Amino acid sequence: MNDNAVPDPSTMSATMALQASHDKEVNDLRALVNQLLIQLEFLRQQHDSAQTLESHVVQLREANEHLVLATFSAQDKQATAEDATQRQTSFLSMLAHELRNPLQPIAHANALLGKLADSNPELIRLHAIIERQIGHMSRLIEDLLDASRISSGKIGLDKAPLLLADILAAAVEASQPQIETRQQQLKMVLPPGTTHVYGDQMRLAQVFSNLLNNASKFSPEHEVIVVTAKVVGRMVQVSVRDHGMGIPSELQPFIFDLFTQGLQSLDRAQGGLGIGLTLVRSLVEMHGGTVQAHSDGLGLGSTFSVLLPMSVVAAITPALPLPALPSPHCRRILLVEDNHDANETLSLLLELGGHSVVQCYDGALAVEQALAQQFDVVICDIGLPGLDGFAVVEAIRAGPAPRAPYFIATSGYNQPQDRARAVQSGFDHYLVKPVAIAMLLALIDLHVH
Repeated sequence: MNDNAVPDPSTMSATMALQASHDKEVNDLRALVNQLLIQLEFLRQQHDSAQTLESHVVQLREANEHLVLATFSAQDKQATAEDATQRQTSFLSMLAHELRNPLQPIAHANALLGKLADSNPELIRLHAIIERQIGHMSRLIEDLLDASRISSGKIGLDKAPLLLADILAAAVEASQPQIETRQQQLKMVLPPGTTHVYGDQMRLAQVFSNLLNNASKFSPEHEVIVVTAKVVGRMVQVSVRDHGMGIPSELQPFIFDLFTQGLQSLDRAQGGLGIGLTLVRSLVEMHGGTVQAHSDGLGLGSTFSVLLPMSVVAAITPALPLPALPSPHCRRILLVEDNHDANETLSLLLELGGHSVVQCYDGALAVEQALAQQFDVVICDIGLPGLDGFAVVEAIRAGPAPRAPYFIATSGYNQPQDRARAVQSGFDHYLVKPVAIAMLLALIDLHVH
């Protein structure tokens, strides 16, 4: 073999072609591998994304389940709270009704006792004692109902521009019997000129009367209670200061909370239900104001300060006085009341007022009486055995009488729905027990012709 022989060109060309083909295959394989790697990475990312998404879906599902459970729990708690509030309102309403029923004959019997006072000087003193206690009991009942109304948002305000002096005068008039009983003195310091606020006359008088009663109750006898009013910017501040037992520092942040009371002796000489100050705060806030309490401690007295927005000066129309007894016009009245004492005493008072009264003790007999003869007025209790007062009025109005009498309801219930039901049944007016005889006689004279 000749080692120096020249390679065959055809062989070299075949080798080069084979090498080129091999290189191409290698490059194609490399490209394919790269493509597969890219696809694998994409699939891996997709898998990770799917796992992440699945994880998010699981978390979202768990969160949604928790949200559903929390919603049901909140609904259950709301329903429970509303049910508890409704039960409380119903209980307080029933309690007030049951307390008012015996209060009605007591109040009327005391009114009759006052007309006999000339026969014995002692009767005057006894009459005054009963009168004060009736007023105290009535205020306690109204406090119970007001607390319930405010907590359920069912209390409304009849606002108008008011003279501050008139509001305070009404509050003092309501609190004066208690202050005089404890032989205390009341000092008033009012700003010069006339000061007006915009609010509900009765409710604002109730605010300051509660504060005065509170100051009197927790102060020793013969002490001085000071009421100071002053203008602060566009507000008016009224402070009630006493020199009584004061408020412990640990109790002051909670003094306006429901059923909170100061120190009580075993005999509960101070009395009360612990809701007066709660009513004060709620009513003041409903007028856009604030109330604060301050005391330096036990035995150092207390100051309650009410801040109310001022109002522009407006004419104040005085209330018309109620007519005096007896009435100059005799009316035929059907009195329907199942409580015999209440029926008897109210009948006597109506007769002393110059009216003719037919007494009735149950609903069915009342309908029979009203359809058999003509009456000018029907005074009907709501809670009657058999036919209630609503059914009595509906039956009488449906009768053939040419002229319907004037219907006045008397009831121990004082909720808005009770009044609405009475109007719907056909009553012209709704009075809450114990019925004020002067108001009743005024209604009879004003609305019956």
